[in-house]
Amino acid sequence: MRLRTLLVWLAVVPTVAMSIQVLISSNRLLQESQHLREDVASGRQTGIPLYQVMIKMQSERAITAAWWSGSPVSGADLRSRRADTDRAVAAFRKSSDPGQVHSDLARRHLQDVTRRLADLGAQRERADARHGSLDDTVNYYTGVINETIRSYEDFSHVDDGGLTQERTSLVSLFSASEVVAREDAILALSGPSGKLTSARFGEFIEAAGASDYLYDTIAPDLTADDQRALERILASKAWKEKSRIEEAVISEHRDIPSGVVLPPGVREWRAPADTLSAELNTFNQGGLRELLAHADDRAAQLERQVALLVAASGAALLLVIAVVVFTTRSVLRRLKGLHERTVTVAEETLPDIVARLQRGQTLGAEALPQPTGEQDEVGRISDAFARVVAVSIEGHRKLADERQGFGMFASGIASRTGNLVSRQLSLTEHLQDTFGQDEALLAELMKSDQLTVGMRRQIENLLILAGGEIPDPHTEPMRIADLLREAAAEVEDFRRIDRHAMDEVSVEPRVISQLSHLLAELLDNATRFSPPTSRVDIRSERVADGLCIEVEDRGPRVTAERYEEMNGRLHSAPPYSVLAQNAHRLGLFVVGHLADQLGAKVTLRRSAFGGTSAVVIVPAEHLVETQERNPVPEPAQGPAPVRQSAEERRPEFLPHQRSDEQADVSAPAPSGLPRRQRREQVRPAQTMAPGPARRGSSGSVSTPPALPERVPQTHMAEQLREPRVAEAVGQDAATPEEVADAWADYEDSTRQVELELRQDQP
Repeated sequence: MRLRTLLVWLAVVPTVAMSIQVLISSNRLLQESQHLREDVASGRQTGIPLYQVMIKMQSERAITAAWWSGSPVSGADLRSRRADTDRAVAAFRKSSDPGQVHSDLARRHLQDVTRRLADLGAQRERADARHGSLDDTVNYYTGVINETIRSYEDFSHVDDGGLTQERTSLVSLFSASEVVAREDAILALSGPSGKLTSARFGEFIEAAGASDYLYDTIAPDLTADDQRALERILASKAWKEKSRIEEAVISEHRDIPSGVVLPPGVREWRAPADTLSAELNTFNQGGLRELLAHADDRAAQLERQVALLVAASGAALLLVIAVVVFTTRSVLRRLKGLHERTVTVAEETLPDIVARLQRGQTLGAEALPQPTGEQDEVGRISDAFARVVAVSIEGHRKLADERQGFGMFASGIASRTGNLVSRQLSLTEHLQDTFGQDEALLAELMKSDQLTVGMRRQIENLLILAGGEIPDPHTEPMRIADLLREAAAEVEDFRRIDRHAMDEVSVEPRVISQLSHLLAELLDNATRFSPPTSRVDIRSERVADGLCIEVEDRGPRVTAERYEEMNGRLHSAPPYSVLAQNAHRLGLFVVGHLADQLGAKVTLRRSAFGGTSAVVIVPAEHLVETQERNPVPEPAQGPAPVRQSAEERRPEFLPHQRSDEQADVSAPAPSGLPRRQRREQVRPAQTMAPGPARRGSSGSVSTPPALPERVPQTHMAEQLREPRVAEAVGQDAATPEEVADAWADYEDSTRQVELELRQDQP
């Protein structure tokens, strides 16, 4: 993964996490705000009408109890109270929707209240007929009121501490006011006689104590304004009068067998009870409206928090993105500079330094990358890379020195060995000239000459692998046919080689020896790695890029991986360690070196016959057009060619120089490799006796004798013969090279006919 991607991910991961957290928080706040809005709407539609139903039911409960007990209650007053209750119930049923209430408990309580209100008419009928018991009627009203209060306990489904505390306090106020209203209903049950059952009296005592306790407990949880409003109610004359009557009932009652007789002062209860009921109802309604207003404000506050959170998070994200972009660009810019410096050193500076070291050039300190001294991470990496490069260059310098020393050592060994080979070739040529009349001895001498030529080629291989070049003594272009013949002559099993020069093109003098050596190595491999009875073909023809020379054998099959390995040897110069591991297979390395010097391309591949085909592409810059040869002068027109002695034909040692600095080939130098001159003996064609071609001391094929001439018309009938004109006797104008080509063609044709005859025989 790229560093840019890592930096981006480093910023994206916390940014996404922060965005997700903001999204979750915003969603939670929005949901809470929405729920509060829904609770406020439901409270206004259901909560306020339900409270009106509660206070009307409390009032109707008290007047129903007084009327049932025989107190002086007018029917008009009872009907008025019932009408108020009916209007409150109708408003509740019209505006309330239990489906809008999200709390399951509150929804069940509302459904229970609605179901109980459906029995209100039946309860009134039983009360009018005084059917049943008074306790059942009172308990009906008390049950509806209690279910109403429970509805407020679970009305909201928002988990907000402040609103929950305020709702709890409001429900406690509702319960406290219900306790006071229950006292009023209990005292109304006493009727004109002022008697209560013991159970009812006990309920009154509990209600009286609970009212004072509840208000004392609720007051600290209220707001300052609500506390002051409640204190005014508790300090009012009506509350004091209520408390005095409660104390009188508790202290001045008289027990009788059927219950309790209340003191006469209980008749003064109605006035303070009505006043307190009105004040407490007003206070409770105000608290309910404040609760709904606070919930609405809280919803708006949550919405503002969401907006602020989104804005702050957006600003933070923009800041993070800006910091990430700045940091990423800064880091990447510095890393890009480090990358450019590193790539420049790795791809340009270091290869150039290594190449200069391999050429034996000296290097100054300015050629190496210098540490910058920067103390940051990138600077330390750059300095560390510079130190690594310095250590690497020092290693390459040592290797170059060792390679150069080994090359000089190998050149010295090759020079001394070449002197011995040169003397051996001179001795062999001298023996050939002296004892040439002995055919058996001459054949053995030619074998010795061939082996000596092979030794010279191996010495030249050593010089090439040591980094040197083969000096070329040729001064005239050579035809490609002659070049192929010269290359084949250096192979021990040259008789198996068939040459085919398709085009009359010549090679420039300065590359003749190198190209001949390259082809000789390929031909030697082809003859050694193919069956002894098989033929090896070498052919050449012009192509678009220059000259194509193909060497094809009938050797064993080679795998594609093996071809890839061998082509790798041809296209890269191996170190000495690889040469040491392949000391018995150096031919391809030599071919690769020569191809690199010539700018040629050599490729090995499978041939159509299953063997191996080596394709050599010689650049067109090394080719010249073949010039027409001048006819050889007749003996009468000049002196006969003088045969050179063995001493005169001995090869000279040439200094090891590059082609662009080639010195005089005739100047000997002790440090160079002996190079045997490749010369052809020019002899008159008519003096050569027919016979097989003989290899000269230089490794080239001597010119074969002239082909026998065919007498015209000797095969024709006597009647068709024309008088024969005597031909002029004189010197044949054909050159030795042309005679050699004709003789080679003759041999090829004869061999082909013999093969066809053998195939036709049963």
